[in-house]
Amino acid sequence: MLITFSGLPGTGKSTIARLLARQLSAVYLRVDSVEQALRVADQPIGPEGYFVTYAVARENLLLGSTVITDSVNDLMQIRDAYRDIALLSGTEILEVEIICSDKNKHRFRVENRVADIKGHILPSWQAVEQREYQPWLRERLQLDSALLSAQQCVDRIVLEMNG
Repeated sequence: MLITFSGLPGTGKSTIARLLARQLSAVYLRVDSVEQALRVADQPIGPEGYFVTYAVARENLLLGSTVITDSVNDLMQIRDAYRDIALLSGTEILEVEIICSDKNKHRFRVENRVADIKGHILPSWQAVEQREYQPWLRERLQLDSALLSAQQCVDRIVLEMNG
């Protein structure tokens, strides 16, 4: 199964995705890690991070692994590409959007995060607020990290997978 995470920076998606990956012993692919590796290698940053993630996700799905991808997934084009990878790999997909409905809590998280990838520069609150994030046009599992703990989100995802 391919499980894709999406949501603005600071909503908790990486925390939740990592917890889920540990619980499922799944392959965990984070676009921020790929993009930072490209920066270190003095390579351009644009869609390249996503293209690398798509290729690695596809290979692991074809091996029969559960794959979890972690990125903002702000554009329908990106979301559709992940869906196509699952379809072409003959696997199911679960699209998960993490939101934080409490603006004050979201802002606090963004302003107080510490980068967990060496050299990664985290976005400011202003950058998060100004980021284009296209609305979803299809069903997905939407979880609110202002109302649910990370483990509660993982539990809901597992229920959705099994239900």
